[in-house]
Amino acid sequence: MLTIDQATYDAIVAHAKRDHPDEACGIVAGPEGSDRAERLVEMVNAAGSPTFYEFDSTDLFQLYKEMDANDEEPVVIYHSHTATEAYPSRTDIGLASEPNAHYVLVSTREHGNIEGPVEFRSYSITDGQVTEEEVIVVPSLDD
Repeated sequence: MLTIDQATYDAIVAHAKRDHPDEACGIVAGPEGSDRAERLVEMVNAAGSPTFYEFDSTDLFQLYKEMDANDEEPVVIYHSHTATEAYPSRTDIGLASEPNAHYVLVSTREHGNIEGPVEFRSYSITDGQVTEEEVIVVPSLDD
């Protein structure tokens, strides 16, 4: 189960809509060993593609250095799908390298940049196995 605060949820959805028709991507970091998604880091999709995302390697290296210095780890790794449902593709599954992370997918296929609902789903991906998990949005993580 992923518990995420409303502000982080809203920021992920806004990022996905803003980058549409290209896929958006980012990470939400939190304290090591916890499941608290606290610090949203929007990343640039280095692929600049509507069907694929790729973290910029220099930006990703810098982020992992920051997380290491702050005793953080990636709690959520997110990206958007612009033309398909919010379900991990074979490529997404193959690239999933953080067994403790929640992999969030946001589908903007119905509304893109315009106002409207999106499909927001979370998965655990370990050793190629995909398990959908419940998403609970709370006003704040301290509630």
